[in-house]
Amino acid sequence: MTAVRSFTGPVAGIAILGACAALVYGAQAVLSSYLVTLLAIMLINMALAVSLNISNGLAGLFSLGHPAFMTIGAYVSAVLTFPPGRKDFMLPDLPSFLMTTQLPLLPALLVAGITGAVIAFLVGLPVLRLKGHYLAVATLGLIVIVQGLATNWTGLTRGGSGLNGIPRLTGIWWCFGFAAVVVYTALRLKFSSLGRAMMATRENALAAESSGVSTYRIRMLAFVLGAFFAAVAGGLMVHLITVVTPKSYSVVMAFNLVAMVVIGGTGSITGSIVAAVALTGLSEAVRPLEEKLGLYGLSQVIVALGLILVLFFRPNGLLGSGEPRFVRRIFGGFLP
Repeated sequence: MTAVRSFTGPVAGIAILGACAALVYGAQAVLSSYLVTLLAIMLINMALAVSLNISNGLAGLFSLGHPAFMTIGAYVSAVLTFPPGRKDFMLPDLPSFLMTTQLPLLPALLVAGITGAVIAFLVGLPVLRLKGHYLAVATLGLIVIVQGLATNWTGLTRGGSGLNGIPRLTGIWWCFGFAAVVVYTALRLKFSSLGRAMMATRENALAAESSGVSTYRIRMLAFVLGAFFAAVAGGLMVHLITVVTPKSYSVVMAFNLVAMVVIGGTGSITGSIVAAVALTGLSEAVRPLEEKLGLYGLSQVIVALGLILVLFFRPNGLLGSGEPRFVRRIFGGFLP
């Protein structure tokens, strides 16, 4: 019986992953290129929401900085994959070693993720000593700082003109693989001792410290891990839509991601997935109506109203901080 239980989790997880891969394969074969691109964006948003839930949901931070790390990842990966011939006249201030460097997508994404993680660590040294809305304001300021640097550092970013003509290296399978890695990492983390330390920090930092948990290190780890995934997501996105500007990932993106986390349930990985799929699909479905009626921004109004309704009727989100039973069976053992 013990042997059967020990194999149920991995086998069930592989089966779910295989079923999702089959759905992606079928969608790629049947749907138009527009819908396939939309599905790829949906997968990236899913990974972003789940990664934000690691810091905001599990560790109890209130960070709004994901768009800043996405911008960093987008520019870093774009520069690394740009053909050297185009860098001479588009980015004249690049260091010589970058001017002659052109990497494949995977190494470029890893460098982008590491760059985002290092910057998150440096930013987190002072910022993570703040709590609550003070931390939210500080990470919101980070978005403004990154946008300002990208706008004014014209020799490296082309300023407000942004970078265009970026190689379209991202496909739906890249997005699916990335989303699968992020979701798997988040679920494994949540049901581990480290995840329990994060949730203890979220619930009562003083009690967690009294139990021997270094809450500052826990928050730093969650913040850096979320930033790494956000930077990689920015790199994938820029190689999907082939253009990036300083305002590509703004405060609006921060609001949407926080809405996904709150609506799905702060601390619920499954809830973030459901909310990301729903809000991405809703925003795209409303877009033709926005253009027809001239009511641009209608999708944001609908998302805001949905967030208010969820906070009023279900303050803990659709799934609270828990996971469905089958998810707990796979990643957390046979829980009651």
